[in-house]
Amino acid sequence: MLLAVLRVLARLPLSWLHGAGAALGWLVYRVSPSYAARLRDNLYASGVCSGDAQCRELLRAVVAEAGKGIAELIAVWFGTDDKVARLAVACDGWSVVEAARARGKGIIIVTPHLGCFEMVSLYFVQRLPMTVMYRPPKLAWLEPVTIAGRTRWQATVAPANLRGVRTFYRTLQHGGTVGLLPDQAPGAGEGVWADFFGRPAYTMTLAVRLQRATGATVIMVFAERLPDGRGYHLHFEELPTAQFDEAALNRAVETQVRRRPEQYLWSYNRYKVPAGASRPPELYRQGERGEE
Repeated sequence: MLLAVLRVLARLPLSWLHGAGAALGWLVYRVSPSYAARLRDNLYASGVCSGDAQCRELLRAVVAEAGKGIAELIAVWFGTDDKVARLAVACDGWSVVEAARARGKGIIIVTPHLGCFEMVSLYFVQRLPMTVMYRPPKLAWLEPVTIAGRTRWQATVAPANLRGVRTFYRTLQHGGTVGLLPDQAPGAGEGVWADFFGRPAYTMTLAVRLQRATGATVIMVFAERLPDGRGYHLHFEELPTAQFDEAALNRAVETQVRRRPEQYLWSYNRYKVPAGASRPPELYRQGERGEE
């Protein structure tokens, strides 16, 4: 029943969904003090804005764009195949994908929480197969909705556990493509502390381990959300792997975020200390507790 309703709503113009999403973003910001505080703290501490006036203006845009990111999932996940395909109105850098395919060592697509990150895999799998890592949502009833939205065309999902990691390795060893969110906070033992916008962030090691084990090409992709519901502009950029590590990965994410900082998910709890993970010295000195 829910899927049927979402497919009906997906017929609405993207501009309408984005308008409703912007209102939703402000509603959540007003009714959830913890959400609002984390968003403000992460944004202001990042250094992407300077001065009260500029930061306040950027904050207003961030709140609205965060809401758009939720509402647009209706169009991206549940629109008809032809409508979803038309949402991608521009792309630059696809040639790096073709060059990586020619090398035959697999491709690791890394997509930050920036713009319409769900659009990246759906654009890619219209052209080539890809396996994306999947972490079940906390609300069990959302799981079938999420899977239905992410598995169309040549897309498959792998669980965020040891079985999924093995699937990723096999896929890359056969010259395939895998996708993950490089700025998603991992569990204890699955990350290292690395600088992210001037603060220590527990950063996943999976992308680096996969690249070193397989020699795969790492490509950063950002689906820029265009104004007035005009769709998305995808940007593909190959990352250098000669000195590829977690710090380099975070710097690459920072570079993309600075292009369109209003479209980054600043409300995400990027700086939490996972339960069981050791705290970096900076946290002890600053007296921060993080969130378990």
